[in-house]
Amino acid sequence: MSSTAHTVPVVHDVAIIGAGPAGLSAALNLVRAKRTVLLVDANRPRNAATLRSHGFLTRDGISPLELRKLGRTEVEGYPEATVVQSVVDLVAPDVDTDTWRVHGSWRGTELEARARTVVVATGLREEFPALPMLRAFYGTAVHSCVECDAYDKAGQPLAFICETDDVVDRALLIASWTDDLIVYTNGVAPLDDAGRARLASAGVVVDERVVEDLEGDRSGMTGVRLADGHVEPRTGGFVRPVWHADLDWLRTSATTSTSATSGNTAENGDTPGALEGLQRDTRGLLVVDRVGRTSVPGLYAVGDVTPPGPEQLIVAAGHGAATAAAVHRDLVGGLADLRDAVQ
Repeated sequence: MSSTAHTVPVVHDVAIIGAGPAGLSAALNLVRAKRTVLLVDANRPRNAATLRSHGFLTRDGISPLELRKLGRTEVEGYPEATVVQSVVDLVAPDVDTDTWRVHGSWRGTELEARARTVVVATGLREEFPALPMLRAFYGTAVHSCVECDAYDKAGQPLAFICETDDVVDRALLIASWTDDLIVYTNGVAPLDDAGRARLASAGVVVDERVVEDLEGDRSGMTGVRLADGHVEPRTGGFVRPVWHADLDWLRTSATTSTSATSGNTAENGDTPGALEGLQRDTRGLLVVDRVGRTSVPGLYAVGDVTPPGPEQLIVAAGHGAATAAAVHRDLVGGLADLRDAVQ
């Protein structure tokens, strides 16, 4: 059952925040376990610019947006499912009712809901190098997922634009699909002599000059333009984004006014803090056990927002199914049996 009403007074077994492959897979498996599921999605997928997704068995080459649509339709077909579009701004435990409060809004309509458990499946926000034309070619000529898109770039003259410290390992991975690869560090990515030697031995060219922009037209990308004016012909390539886990809406108190989640002061004069006891790694990703339990009982996470970070769609979907099974088992056990939980 799909609902367009954004006020949900009942207490759901599970609230899932995010409807990518991980969240949809978790939702599908949970409704089939006869769990009542509230699936909340802002409909702002990170891969919206990608025309084709790959590696998903029986769906190779499908549009990621179409894959999401198919998955949502399947979930909505179950009476245990309630699907709403909303931007969540508060998820917090309420110790008085032993539930989680979920608050959000969409175009002036508020979402106010309660759930026994919460699954975070919101994914990540990607930050790209500041190149004006990068977005124009992203998803067609330039990609971020090597495993997903390198096959279709095999043998082409490619560029790899990377400003992060994993530049060598990522470049060597890309080089397994082409023998004509130039790595652009943009004068930012750290490279030592050992890294340069590894790349040179693999036939990978390194250019540490500043990149000004990409060049091309409606027919596609044609080159990389450097700040000194040199243009190197390239037909496509890969870019290494910096990932951000935007999770400020995970709060420690469910009784704080929602205005405080936007940085304002609550009625009692306090600003709500980050969820107490929640473990995150050095990149801000949610630390989980092998089946998606976080360090906070009743809170789970799955997909890109958990280590190691961005992963193929089919892998995220598999993780969603595993986490759904864990949520169901924990609900059967009254959330008391958390032997695998992160300590």
